[in-house]
Amino acid sequence: MNHDHHNHHRVDSKENQQSHSKLAVSATVHCLIGCGLGEVAGMVIGTALSFSNTNTIILAVILGFVFGFILGMRPLLKAGFTYKRAFKQVLIAEGLSIAVMETAEVLTEVYMPGVMQAHLHEPIFWIGMVLALIAGFLAAYPVNYYMIKRGIKHQH
Repeated sequence: MNHDHHNHHRVDSKENQQSHSKLAVSATVHCLIGCGLGEVAGMVIGTALSFSNTNTIILAVILGFVFGFILGMRPLLKAGFTYKRAFKQVLIAEGLSIAVMETAEVLTEVYMPGVMQAHLHEPIFWIGMVLALIAGFLAAYPVNYYMIKRGIKHQH
């Protein structure tokens, strides 16, 4: 009987891990949509307007945070949160994930040869954007998993 009890805990633990993993994937995809839209928009705008690499990255990161926060706040505002309360909740639950994702994306863009010098019509620009988004997802997933496991972040 004791043995079955221990197996039951292991099953629950495995189910919890799977649940946390699914929620972390969902949270990371959600973050990727907001950050990714902002990041790509910033890179496209900066590149199209011939901004310096530094100014293009600054714009991309700012837009990544703005889009990430807007996407994070939207369901909270719909649920009746005040703007201040929604912003604070997103800052706590999403801020670290967004920061980690943006960092990984920028590092990928900067260190992948040719991306920062490319024009919008060149495949290397778009390959760099896709690889940056993948790097952002891979970097932010463990952050989201940890925060969900600790109860800091919940399902969207």
